[in-house]
Amino acid sequence: MKRFSPILVLAVSVWVQAQAGAAQSTADPAQASPQNASSATPPGPALPVDVENARKAKALLDQAIQALGGQAYLNVRDMQQAGRTYSFHHGRPTSNGIQFWRFTQYPDKDRFEFTKERDVAQVYSGNKGFEITYKGPHPMEEKDLTDYLRRRRFSLETVLRTWVNDPTVALFYEGNAIAAQHSALQVTLINSKNEGVTLCFDVDNHLPIKKSFTWRDPVDKQRNLEEEIYDNYRQVQGIMTPYGVARYFNGDMANQRFLNSASYNQGLDPAMFDPNSGYNPNRQPGKR
Repeated sequence: MKRFSPILVLAVSVWVQAQAGAAQSTADPAQASPQNASSATPPGPALPVDVENARKAKALLDQAIQALGGQAYLNVRDMQQAGRTYSFHHGRPTSNGIQFWRFTQYPDKDRFEFTKERDVAQVYSGNKGFEITYKGPHPMEEKDLTDYLRRRRFSLETVLRTWVNDPTVALFYEGNAIAAQHSALQVTLINSKNEGVTLCFDVDNHLPIKKSFTWRDPVDKQRNLEEEIYDNYRQVQGIMTPYGVARYFNGDMANQRFLNSASYNQGLDPAMFDPNSGYNPNRQPGKR
């Protein structure tokens, strides 16, 4: 289904209201007289189109949060995941996949461990990122760090926990859509920096199906599209968790990951987010 630009929707709404106001101001004075007004049934209160549209968008977002687990979802402090991840280049796989472990402490700490030995890690804390190998930690390449920070800023968790409650974020309900071959309802959020995120939710259970956003490359000035598809939801500790996530870049698959396990609010060792702590996952109790 073709989607209208949210800015266009807003502009049309404002134009319609302006035309209505102009028509009222030039109407026949006799029609506006108290006598005529008293002889007609007063119309009920009507909300401006853009306000009603925003209310529908907020209602759908609230339904999605409830579907994900409500307060249990919103109260997640940390998360652990294990599974297998696959990388792609221009839509073609570049490997047979590798094992990964992910540890997240909201709002801004992440640790990824790779290979069966878990001897390669990426650690993100605040706006800094490091790669850790047997040679020790070293700063992430600037492009890789920038890409990660962008994805975190537009992550589903950030949008549903932060953007939704920000009064400067505009909400646009865009109605029916098709996402990942599913019937969906679509909402777009635009923040004060004119950055937008579009979310598609299943029409039946209201769980997120797809997230997309665009950004302009500072070098070639081209606009890029990033998308994520969520599927195979399972309930973990009262939280609906997608066990399959696929990421696309300009229409081509860029990454795909499948979970074997997930858990929440187990408490994480702060040392794992310090690249200089010497943290070794193979020496920790209860290692997988």
